[in-house]
Amino acid sequence: MKRLLAAALFGVGSSIGGFMGDGGALAVTYHEAPELAALVQQGKLPPVAERLPQRPEVVKPTESIGRYGGVLRSALRGDYDHNAILRLVGNQGLTRWAADYESVLPNLAESWTVSADASEYTFKLRPGIKWSDGKPFTADDVLFFVNDLLPDKQFFESPPSQYVINGAPMRAEKVDEASAKIVFAGPYLRFTEVLAGPLGQHAVLYAKHYCQQFVPKYNPDIAKLLAEARQQDWATLFRQKCGDIEIPARWSNPGKPTLDPWLIRTPYTGGGTQVVLQRNPYFWQVDPAGNQLPYIGTINLKVISDVQSIVLAAIGGQLDLMVRHITTINNKPVLAQHAAEGGYVLQELVPTESGWPVIYINQTSKNPKLRPWLRNRDFRVALSLAIDREEINDIVFLGQSKPWQTGPLPQDRFYNEQLATQYIEHDPARANQILDGLGLAKRDGDGLRLLPDGSRLFITADVMTGEPSVIDTLELMKKRWAEVGVGLGINTVERSLFYDRGQNSDYDIALMNSAPGGFNPTSDPRAWLSVHTLDSGSMEGCRQPRGGRSDLPSHPAARRRCLRGRRRRAGGDHLRHPQQASRQRAEIHADGLGISDSGPDPAAAVLFRVVATLFMRRIPPTLTLPRKGGGDRSRRLFTPSPLAGEGWGGGYVRASHFSP
Repeated sequence: MKRLLAAALFGVGSSIGGFMGDGGALAVTYHEAPELAALVQQGKLPPVAERLPQRPEVVKPTESIGRYGGVLRSALRGDYDHNAILRLVGNQGLTRWAADYESVLPNLAESWTVSADASEYTFKLRPGIKWSDGKPFTADDVLFFVNDLLPDKQFFESPPSQYVINGAPMRAEKVDEASAKIVFAGPYLRFTEVLAGPLGQHAVLYAKHYCQQFVPKYNPDIAKLLAEARQQDWATLFRQKCGDIEIPARWSNPGKPTLDPWLIRTPYTGGGTQVVLQRNPYFWQVDPAGNQLPYIGTINLKVISDVQSIVLAAIGGQLDLMVRHITTINNKPVLAQHAAEGGYVLQELVPTESGWPVIYINQTSKNPKLRPWLRNRDFRVALSLAIDREEINDIVFLGQSKPWQTGPLPQDRFYNEQLATQYIEHDPARANQILDGLGLAKRDGDGLRLLPDGSRLFITADVMTGEPSVIDTLELMKKRWAEVGVGLGINTVERSLFYDRGQNSDYDIALMNSAPGGFNPTSDPRAWLSVHTLDSGSMEGCRQPRGGRSDLPSHPAARRRCLRGRRRRAGGDHLRHPQQASRQRAEIHADGLGISDSGPDPAAAVLFRVVATLFMRRIPPTLTLPRKGGGDRSRRLFTPSPLAGEGWGGGYVRASHFSP
């Protein structure tokens, strides 16, 4: 990263009439990176003023105006770490979160209006924004997803729940070239918040002029493309060429136009050793001095199969920034020991997660003998009391964590003390008493309890390979649960299989390294509710079928989803008091014990609140790490830090929320 400090400044200027953006500064000249200025001189690119929109978004650096050039080096873990690219490069939503993560601001849409009942949203796009191939980004691109793809049963078997109200998907109307109206079947108060997150960016993900060739409606010769690509259906071909939000193929086609700050040059494909992205010459943001962003010219991501090899790359000086996989408490000693020779520093962050690690208990498990017990609140209380969190903290987390349940952190306005602190003590006597009282008093010769049919009470936990701290946690849980007569098996699986099993409800319990929702949990309530796209059912309504079944989860879980439905639809008093349902949901979750909920990615139990986590950066500090469109948490994550920023700042790395 020392190359960044030696890189040329600003480049060639291009006159404009002036603008005012959220950076709060007026500029009279646009500037561009030297290599782009050279292409302009060669006649290979239009002048920068013609590549930018009429009113670019102005991003204010935290410390100072940055410099052009350099390569940012980071790493991906294997072939299924596509979200690491998402967190570093995009997303670009119609809206974005403010730096304090308390309000939604304009982004690709420079403004919007909302109907009185919050069922219609009219977005005015920034006029003149262009895709990375120079073609205009217009309302037609928004309508392409909303009207052509979203309701198509071949493309979506069930429309994503974030776009559905009262059982009907949203629809769009074209107002003019730069304006689109989104219409719902009922009120939807949180829609602009959804658009500010990664899962809400579909409407700006697909360039119609390119992606329509893969849709039968627009290409009568689609069969020829299918034959050439050896694909059976157009929806699969479409995603192969144009991607989706959270799939590897999003980063595998260099020919796909994008609105991101960097463009794929070396794609993310199976068996690849690196992913390379280069500056987008048509990117639509500038700093207060009129410099087109991004500053950094190239991102080089090594594809490394295992975490320890990423650690070795870091201490060997091969990485410039790493906020994923290696920056755990367990790796802190070795990373700190080699910091000087590796030329990097470790910086402690305030985590936005609810806690680490997280236990997801599947109340709709396909195991008919075990499912009634996983849905029993007292049974879950006993499991929680049987865990020795202090032991795990001392051995696995080096004493740097605090016992915790799932729930918002004390700094958040939704903090609920009961939800955060109940049943976290190690009390095996009480756990035994509860289990005996449930009719599970009989044991076999190994001391394991027997279910009513005489089979052993045995729970299998899924965990991803490459998560040593989570696996170590499970080993300690296994020992303590055995002391109260509960068998625990540990099933380590590869990352993609872990999610496949979750999506199909093929597990009893699953552990991940963290749970979201420490700050502003309404934006990502996975620790309370089954709402993520990896879930095997839709969030619409109060029912949440899993694995092809229609059975309901426990009563508190159903009540929480009903309340969330009211909050999303937001009619009547909810428009005036939008936080009331969220607080009620936290209280119900506490009453139901936050160690569980339904489905593969549902509400959960966390074992600890991590006091501080880490990220690794090279010396000298040459980057500004701000927000990702999914949540401007950069101030919370990185301040005080040379890397913190309100926008894309000094080094221009924009990221959504830093959650797994």
